[in-house]
Amino acid sequence: MAHTPNQAPALPRKPHLHVYFEGQVVEAAQALIPVTTQAFNYGTAVFEGIRAYVSDAGALNVFRLEDHLKRLENSARLLQLDNLPDRAEMKAIIVDLLGRNLASTDSYIRPLAYKKALLPGVGFGVKLSGVSTGLVINTLPMGAYMPATGVRCAISTWRRIPDVSLPARAKITGSYANSALAMESAQRQGFDDALMLNVHGNLAESTTSNVFVVKDGCLITPPLSAHILEGITRDTVMTLARDELGLKVVERDISFSELFSVDECFLAGTGVEIVPVTQIDHYSIQAGQVGNITAKVRDLYLKTVRGQVPQYAHWLSPVTH
Repeated sequence: MAHTPNQAPALPRKPHLHVYFEGQVVEAAQALIPVTTQAFNYGTAVFEGIRAYVSDAGALNVFRLEDHLKRLENSARLLQLDNLPDRAEMKAIIVDLLGRNLASTDSYIRPLAYKKALLPGVGFGVKLSGVSTGLVINTLPMGAYMPATGVRCAISTWRRIPDVSLPARAKITGSYANSALAMESAQRQGFDDALMLNVHGNLAESTTSNVFVVKDGCLITPPLSAHILEGITRDTVMTLARDELGLKVVERDISFSELFSVDECFLAGTGVEIVPVTQIDHYSIQAGQVGNITAKVRDLYLKTVRGQVPQYAHWLSPVTH
């Protein structure tokens, strides 16, 4: 019998009214680019996905904004996206934008830096130098969209693009065609997501998030050398697991066959947050239930992003209206 993918809860995804576009705040309908924009034609843009959460006191805080913007800078450097606001200014723009939009619920922030057009005197062709840079930032309401009960993952036949072909540590828009192919294939088979192997046949990541497994009480995740994104949620999980839960955390290669003997598995990413994996291909994990360690990590993560763990208050950037 074919699987039926888990249905995510219906959530409002209408963007907030205002966006930051080319140096000014405008209404979203006015933020338009020409069809000749280089990034639209060649995928030469980089982005970040950032979340803001409402605390128990009702305040809105952006989670690990500084770290997201540092990664955006590194991604932009790889594609020679120049003349962007510095990190302090970018942070101020994002916090101001959320304030202008009167954001009062959990929200998602998407800064995107992109190649615009060839500068005067530059010859036609696919290139990075001699091309102007644009920046747009939009925000929208976004709560949890992955089921807390877990998801089923297929092991994709599409391999993760190797770092020597396209930098895995950069969030380049064009590289996400690789993820879309893997996700489409998995969902057509009735699964919710896909686990992607790298060119060496070891686990890399899922379509949009890092992957952790549990074996004999030890938390294991692929190393950066496995052609994965250097995830900020990944780093958050490793920090919380080591320092707060006292777990042993290991970064090492995870082979294809090892995936069928793990005790627990979960995905970790800004968008998906922490989502249990209850099945990998035909292999049912924890009889389809959420594992104990996964549940503890998820609970602690959700408390941390909402400001309930005081020692990580430095990860929160407050938004004022």
